[in-house]
Amino acid sequence: MALKLPLYHRSGSLLFLDDDLDYLEMLGMVLPSHLQVELYCRPSGFGERMRDEPARWEADAGMHLQMIERWRRGQALIPQVLRYWAASTARYQLAQVCVVDYAMPGTDGLKVLTTLLDWPGARVLLTGQADEQVAIQAFNSGLIDQFIPKQTADITGRLLTALAKLIHAPHPRLNTLWRAVLNPSQQSLLQVPSIATALKAYAVKHWIEYVVLGEPFGLLGLDVSGRCEWLQLEPTNGLPDLAELATSAGLGFDVARAVGEGRLLPAVELHQQLGLHGAIRTALSLNVGDDGLLKAASFKLAEADLPQSIYPYHNFLDVQGARKIQDA
Repeated sequence: MALKLPLYHRSGSLLFLDDDLDYLEMLGMVLPSHLQVELYCRPSGFGERMRDEPARWEADAGMHLQMIERWRRGQALIPQVLRYWAASTARYQLAQVCVVDYAMPGTDGLKVLTTLLDWPGARVLLTGQADEQVAIQAFNSGLIDQFIPKQTADITGRLLTALAKLIHAPHPRLNTLWRAVLNPSQQSLLQVPSIATALKAYAVKHWIEYVVLGEPFGLLGLDVSGRCEWLQLEPTNGLPDLAELATSAGLGFDVARAVGEGRLLPAVELHQQLGLHGAIRTALSLNVGDDGLLKAASFKLAEADLPQSIYPYHNFLDVQGARKIQDA
């Protein structure tokens, strides 16, 4: 069964190609400010921007694969991911979704999209009434992920809904890579609908980037200000073993009992992987989903806890400046 929870998610660039300048200007104004948006009115400029995108995606996927290979050789994942996040903001410029108008002078949106077959992002086609059958055929053949008729009454709302769905959908390549760090029982828990829904809702609300890890089990998240959080997960049937671990880590009888009863979770492995000083941190636990199978506890990471400082996403957006139409 496919996992509905993205195992790795980050914000990326949304690209729009349309020869209607007024429509592009409207999009620039109404799209949420936390999204990285690029507007193009000519296929040539759009094509130039996307020319090297498959290679950029491949290079980034290679970094993920290297982290996982080092983990297989015994290196902890949490510090590796934190160093990856600190290394560069170029990952935010990777094109995540392209929205292309079908009817344009001298070409059409499908011809443009056929030049992107090696690019692993999502494709949306905007169509006129006469183009709907063409769009249906393109969707059925897998050339596009969605099409939206421009004559739709609330096209802006429809487009925003489609973008939100595509942005937060599991990415097939990254999901395949990061599935390797989860054991079968962890994968089974993440397939429980109420658990997947609860974790995805938490991630969307709090973070612009996150990864699901298995050793220790949890989600490492990054917010727009560059602050990190560890959302530790613990199956309820593993609480007795976790209580024993708390005792061996010197947390005392009362804490160990609270862990065994599912009231507290200790971040023992987090401390070990990051080499944190002081007493092992504990946090109140909450149920994840409606099935009583999984507990979670949140641990905020201070900048001093990190291997390197992480450049905030909101600073990255500020550097991009005001949205403007390319090639206008």
